[in-house]
Amino acid sequence: MTALPQRALVLGLARSGKAASAALKRRGVEVVGADRELGNDDDLTLLDGVGLLVKSPGVPRESPVVAEAERRGLAMWSEVELGYRLLRPRLVGVTGTNGKTTTAELLGAMTGAPVAGNVGRALTELDGQVATGALVVCELSSFQLEDVHELACEVAVLLNLEPDHLDRYNSFEAYRAAKLRIFERARAKVVPHGLGLEGVEFAADDPLPAEPRIRGAHNRENAAAATAAARQLGISDEAIAEALRTFPGVPHRLEPVRELRGVLYVNDSKATNVAAALKALAAYEHEPVHLILGGSRKGEDFAPLGAAIGPNVKSVHLIGETAGELAEAIPDAQRDGDLAGALRAIEADPGDVVLLSPACASYDQFRDFEERGEEFRRLVQNLSG
Repeated sequence: MTALPQRALVLGLARSGKAASAALKRRGVEVVGADRELGNDDDLTLLDGVGLLVKSPGVPRESPVVAEAERRGLAMWSEVELGYRLLRPRLVGVTGTNGKTTTAELLGAMTGAPVAGNVGRALTELDGQVATGALVVCELSSFQLEDVHELACEVAVLLNLEPDHLDRYNSFEAYRAAKLRIFERARAKVVPHGLGLEGVEFAADDPLPAEPRIRGAHNRENAAAATAAARQLGISDEAIAEALRTFPGVPHRLEPVRELRGVLYVNDSKATNVAAALKALAAYEHEPVHLILGGSRKGEDFAPLGAAIGPNVKSVHLIGETAGELAEAIPDAQRDGDLAGALRAIEADPGDVVLLSPACASYDQFRDFEERGEEFRRLVQNLSG
């Protein structure tokens, strides 16, 4: 196991930071914990006597504490790097702009392995729960991959690459470079057809052992990626087929919430970028749709979304910080302020679909996309029958 320092700074005290702190303390490391919202010169004293900085994915490299740690030459790891060094698992890594959680959870169903990483359980939460060398599926974001050094995947999966997080990266190329770090030290690589990357290719029209239960062409592509990865691990087609037939999907991803008076309400709060919202629209291209869009800014161009609004979209309802920008791309859209206002304004008929697929982050009105999806669920469940 990797030698650990006597004292470590964990920067960022959300789910992964708390798990990392607990894992370090179990090994006798003195942990200094700090919230990620730091900006004063006085905060730099947190680094005194520290031999390791474990950085939350939400902390940018421009943070004064991070910049000073780099200047001092301190070791800097993401939480998944720490988890990898402590657990030494057979890691199946999954990254991409969209579809990571669905694919990781589907791989968990195919393999029977625990799933950890970017959404849900932090990798270090498995400390003490899995044996060295155990198979673990890990969802990996570009932010987490910025600070890996020894992390090596038994199988590394890249699902897709679309513009995203351009508020954090100065170019698409920088974002792409962070994503592709998943292939460093990987034994096997699973890649999308047509990107020109080395590895086992997959595509949405691949023959599969069974058709997936989850809806949408993009989810068939996710299923093809999971199937290719599972086969690299030696999983039988029978086990793969069973998972494809039974896996129901994950919360906040095209999640049917309720049918009321013949109207289906769908929670796709995880659609935090334009590419994800486009896939949601494609999944319901044959149904009449009332679309709820908007949230906080990520630096994306909304013109492709406006161009994709087809004749089946009966109304578009804009919420949050980006409502003005979205209105420029979709002039006929209605500005409703928030989710409650949008749901009040929608006039749906039996057979219609009310689709929350925001194409934006959630930080203007919510803590995260999960809280946004939960509020949508709550509001829909409270609609009178």
